[in-house]
Amino acid sequence: MKHSELWRAVEAVYGSAYGRSLVKDLVLPGLGHTAQEALDAGESPRRVWDALCDETDASEADRWVYREDPRKR
Repeated sequence: MKHSELWRAVEAVYGSAYGRSLVKDLVLPGLGHTAQEALDAGESPRRVWDALCDETDASEADRWVYREDPRKR
């Protein structure tokens, strides 16, 4: 997963404003940081995405939304 795919997935699943708020403010227990802090520390976008999905109980379909072609949404 690339950083751009992470941000596309955050927006698709959580919406633009709420998604960015989650990334900035929600501490992810699996990482011990917020998503933004983890990314800034060099954590892989895929690990951050998985932790965000775990913490928010995202559906299986939502977990894989970044693999969809955005032109088909």
